[in-house]
Amino acid sequence: MSLLSVENLSVRLPLGGDRSHAVKDVSFTLDPGEILCIVGESGSGKSISAAAIMGLLPPALSLDGGRIFFEGNDLAHQSADAMRALRGARIGMIFQEPMTALNPLMRVGDQIAEVLQVHGRAHAARVQDLLALVNLPDPAQISRSYPFRLSGGQRQRVMIAMALALEPAILIADEPTTALDVTTQMQILELIKEIQSRRGTGILFITHDFGVVAEIAHRVVVMQHGAIVEQGSAQQVLNVPQHPYTQALIAAVPHGVSVTIEPSPGGAVLDLFEVRKTYYRGGTFLGRGKAVVAVDSASLSIPRGQTVGLVGESGSGKSTLARCVVKLVQPESGRIRFHGEDLRPLSRSAWKPYRKRIQMIFQDPFASLNPRRRVGDIIADGPVAHGVPRTEALRNAAELLRLVQLDAGAAERFPHEFSGGQRQRIGIARALAMEPELLIADEPVSALDVSVQAQILALLQDLRARLGLTMLFITHDLRVAAQICDRVAVMQRGVIVEQGVTADVFANPRHAYTRALLDSIPGRGWTPSATAGSLPDPQ
Repeated sequence: MSLLSVENLSVRLPLGGDRSHAVKDVSFTLDPGEILCIVGESGSGKSISAAAIMGLLPPALSLDGGRIFFEGNDLAHQSADAMRALRGARIGMIFQEPMTALNPLMRVGDQIAEVLQVHGRAHAARVQDLLALVNLPDPAQISRSYPFRLSGGQRQRVMIAMALALEPAILIADEPTTALDVTTQMQILELIKEIQSRRGTGILFITHDFGVVAEIAHRVVVMQHGAIVEQGSAQQVLNVPQHPYTQALIAAVPHGVSVTIEPSPGGAVLDLFEVRKTYYRGGTFLGRGKAVVAVDSASLSIPRGQTVGLVGESGSGKSTLARCVVKLVQPESGRIRFHGEDLRPLSRSAWKPYRKRIQMIFQDPFASLNPRRRVGDIIADGPVAHGVPRTEALRNAAELLRLVQLDAGAAERFPHEFSGGQRQRIGIARALAMEPELLIADEPVSALDVSVQAQILALLQDLRARLGLTMLFITHDLRVAAQICDRVAVMQRGVIVEQGVTADVFANPRHAYTRALLDSIPGRGWTPSATAGSLPDPQ
């Protein structure tokens, strides 16, 4: 007998939208001890389906039919009090972004204890037992910590501990590994598999990453535009996909090394020699506190017209090194040579001409775009600051929007009116407005759907070919690095431990850390089938 049975579930959207339903006639089952993965792009209805099961639909949405059977009860018709008693106790949920799901003003131990208190369970020793269960080091110390003191992977483990506190029969995991390092991601997936096998928990795992599906799924449900277009065993869906949408999603998964290195005319655009950056933690007016070396004697060369990847876990120093190049961070030693000129000792005024020639695409386009300004003005601001007449800058902005495959009318809209992939295109257009020679892309596709990710990567490759760009591409996803980078450098704890031609480094890694990163790629034993198909560009 199924642990959970969803029958013809429909969730209505507010009037006035392009679609009448966020979810329409969705049916699936979850068995005890099974991992069921729901896959699809943003907006496909995955998370809304989970929210409906939990009784946590936003006020603007409403159930419009269907039944959700769990332990003999239809959850679609339970009272608020009955659902409150079920949540946490019988059905637990891991949310996508633990930093927003956890209370920043409460110690994590108190937050776990709160779950136990609400359901009338003793909690004195249970909190540390749960933290140990999810393999967190020093549970006593972790329990006294605030969320911002923990890494992304540690925060996600705390969320898992909270979800497991009352030993629920069902665990719903909503994109729990999105944007995590490849090694941390693998640790979380191993933990979830261990929970499933040891406790017989039924797990509903929501993801857009088919590598994750290949790693953990027993069965797969594929959703598009609020409807299920395909479902079956993981082996069947991954290896013999039937629906064109599933085929297109799988075809968009990065795999293999696809770049070809061409001779670089004119040598290196950027040369880094022994760059070092130290931060000081916990300082007072009497001293600078504990020294933390973020970048340690890093040396790297980027040939003209090539894309060099910088890979490694969070905290490895990748973004700090990039910020040293664009002078958002000042290193204390080393040389940063751009066409032979050392940029490190330059004053802010002396560095200004180089700001036009070196541009950066940031990881989170929503945070880096001014929400109060229209997109056309955002793109035009840089050129205007460097003396370009505003009328000309706005005209060029419209051309750049077309170049990154957005319509010219986008110039009159605000950032919140776009999807994540579209905002990333706007960030690329803003960087290109300065006509740079060197483009630094800091995790530009880390949290995007696999199809949108493929479109952005293809766009960057096309722009590099057409405009002759040189790129430093920062990523923690080795599959993406293999897809777009001619050369790759691997960073660990501020040190570049290995670098070379991408195909050589990935085929014959010399350093143990590089081998560990490659071994942690989810679904590494699965090769996407040669399925034809393409997804429409989301406009």
